[in-house]
Amino acid sequence: MQRQVLVTGATGFVGSRVVSTLARDPGLRVLAGVRKTPPALAQGVHAFMMPSLEESDFQASLQGIDYVVHCAARVHVMNDQSTDPLSDYRKINVEGTLALARRAAQDGVKRFVFLSSIKVNGETTNHRAPYTADEVPTPVDPYGISKLEAERALLALAQSTGMEVVIVRPVLVYGPHVKANFQSMMKWLKAGIPLPLGAIKNKRSMVALDNLVDLIRVCLIHPAAAGQVFLASDDQDLSTTELLKKTSTALGVSAKLLPVPAGLIKTAASLVRRPGIAARLCDSLQVDIIKTKRLLEWTPPLSVDQALKLTAHAYLESER
Repeated sequence: MQRQVLVTGATGFVGSRVVSTLARDPGLRVLAGVRKTPPALAQGVHAFMMPSLEESDFQASLQGIDYVVHCAARVHVMNDQSTDPLSDYRKINVEGTLALARRAAQDGVKRFVFLSSIKVNGETTNHRAPYTADEVPTPVDPYGISKLEAERALLALAQSTGMEVVIVRPVLVYGPHVKANFQSMMKWLKAGIPLPLGAIKNKRSMVALDNLVDLIRVCLIHPAAAGQVFLASDDQDLSTTELLKKTSTALGVSAKLLPVPAGLIKTAASLVRRPGIAARLCDSLQVDIIKTKRLLEWTPPLSVDQALKLTAHAYLESER
């Protein structure tokens, strides 16, 4: 008998890959949570019409669903122009998530896997050890605060209802068809644009899309996952300079990197009021996934080089 799994945010970067991956499991019947019927779904995937997470209640029945993978969220926005960003994040990431989770518990869902964020831990690991899953969180921005509040509310709900909750906090996710800054980086490298990033000695953790999705798959069924928080990464940290060089190799080009000191880059970014960009390029953000590997007997299936090759191939194909 097939078990049913609902994936919210099913058309997003992570959610769509979760859907297509789980659909290959003959023991699962995958429901793609969508706001409107998409033009096409993978074979074996069924559309599940989702109400807006901005509503105070969740009216759709989840009867017969065994698992929920909750990827839908108000995502982090650089230079958010909202007058009250924390309230905006809370409406979807906390209140919407809890409305869905309460309905899931009421309707007998066995396990609820919540895609959170490393921003719950904080923004940087400069001058400190890598973040761990069970240390005291210190979120800085409204997005990270909203995700932490959702985590705590979900774990409390699990205690009161018996529904199992699993929390996954990924770092920067990259992979085929990635957008935003990672896509821009590949565009600049492919165009041969000189970049002042040849002397950055930071260390940053990342996670390939397929590695994250594989971890989510394990979290659905592993007995030891219930009630736990897991950090997700490729388990191979890179400096910004190393990342640019490896991505260039994957793209089949030679990176043109100028050895500009990180301090000078930060100063220049501050002058143009873009300190956040410099922080992402120059600061360290590392995670320790020993707990993830030990409790779940899991290792990332793809190496960084393999994942970058897949990412670069998809980018090059899209540019043809």
